[in-house]
Amino acid sequence: QVQLVESGGGLVQAGGSLRLSCAASGRTFSSYVMGWFRQAPGKEREFVAGISRSGDSTDYLDSVKGRFTISTDNAKNTVYLQMNSLKPEDTAVYYCAARTYGAVVVVTTANGYNYWGQGTQVTVSS
Repeated sequence: QVQLVESGGGLVQAGGSLRLSCAASGRTFSSYVMGWFRQAPGKEREFVAGISRSGDSTDYLDSVKGRFTISTDNAKNTVYLQMNSLKPEDTAVYYCAARTYGAVVVVTTANGYNYWGQGTQVTVSS
């Protein structure tokens, strides 16, 4: 069983920055493929960013490319999402997700992950 605990959400003005963190339990974090998703009210959950098991490959939602950066710290069993130049349309609940078996490359679909965090609210005011 893997537990994922997100933190770092909050209220920020447009153009500001936030860094989300997701701490994972388990002793094999370095073997996980990790991702971030978000869900705005009335919308489906969407892929935001993902990182491969080795950490040398990443992928992003087109609308966040150049503004968001995903990274991992294996010593801390933590995945981060650095969000810069935030826009009101980035407002959503952000979830981290882990794929703990059978994957090496970035996974971009929600059903490709087998563990999820509880979510953290990000609100960007205009």
